[in-house]
Amino acid sequence: MKYVYSPQGVCSEIITVDVEDGIIRSLQVIGGCNGNLKGIAELLKGMDVEDAILRLKGIQCGMRPTSCPDQIAGALEQLQVLQQAV
Repeated sequence: MKYVYSPQGVCSEIITVDVEDGIIRSLQVIGGCNGNLKGIAELLKGMDVEDAILRLKGIQCGMRPTSCPDQIAGALEQLQVLQQAV
């Protein structure tokens, strides 16, 4: 299932994630720290959604209460909710 998420409180503008059978198949983040986010996207490929959420949720960026990784976790959580509703 492909999902597009609009992050809040960070530099990134759009998160697109594709999940199949609970595994992240692809992730793209538009905006934010390009190289770092490309690296995170590559590291998450093939990872279980639950594991990714546990690793990324709660990470802060400087004094902000959130970060791009935290927003990725939020996108994955919302995707899980949508998948359960289907």
